[in-house]
Amino acid sequence: VMNDQRKVIYEQRLELMAADEVSETTTDMRHEVVEEKVQQFIPPKAYPEQWNAEGLAAEIERTFDVQLPVSEWADEEGITDEEVLHRVTGATDRKMAERAANFGPEVMRMLEKNMLLNVLDQHWKEHLLHLDHLRQVIGLRAYGQRDPLNEYKTEAFGMFAAMLESLRETVTFRLAHVQVRYQEDDIPPLPPEPDPALLHETHVDPLTGTNQIEGEELEIVTPGPAIRRNPAPKFDPNDSSTWGRVPRNSPCPCASGKKYKHCHG
Repeated sequence: VMNDQRKVIYEQRLELMAADEVSETTTDMRHEVVEEKVQQFIPPKAYPEQWNAEGLAAEIERTFDVQLPVSEWADEEGITDEEVLHRVTGATDRKMAERAANFGPEVMRMLEKNMLLNVLDQHWKEHLLHLDHLRQVIGLRAYGQRDPLNEYKTEAFGMFAAMLESLRETVTFRLAHVQVRYQEDDIPPLPPEPDPALLHETHVDPLTGTNQIEGEELEIVTPGPAIRRNPAPKFDPNDSSTWGRVPRNSPCPCASGKKYKHCHG
């Protein structure tokens, strides 16, 4: 299972590294996130009076920093969920187009690529830790008449799908909120306009520790406080401090047989 998932992630990463720009990928991610948000607050075949219009508006503002009159749309005669999806997609596309214009095409190109690769690496490392927890939990508890291998495959598949969903959400959120500052050197001073010939982009491969991209030197400021990561302690099913981050719907590492959210979550 892990080898199959690793193959998928590494192939995707190689494609991203080889691509000159990844705007099509980030756009597809954004559209999927928008569709997921709309379906979350406007269930299919639900009447407009059953919509959670305020909830959708708040979630779109949180994710994209875009204010939309969703409640007013819900009062329109003949309004449909497809029309709401179309309007939200258009509004978020315009927001990102404005940010791209403000940053400039080259900066936006490198920003998208760096962001996507960094988030992919981060989520994959966390996913490997979760798979290790899952393997140990299944090895410690019995599944009755069920095959532990099949149970592991099923759980691992669900965790992989959840990781990809979180990847889309994180990339979309950060690109909608990220700020970029040019770093000023003492000597020589920066010219009024950045010189593309003097700029370079960096991305360190977590496998080799080497820089793999050339482009512009930027400081990327993403929302949220900085986190100091310490080495993970050795896993102990009796010590919750050694479990790391466990998905709420994953089996509890204590081997109780319950989901984490219903046990130690």
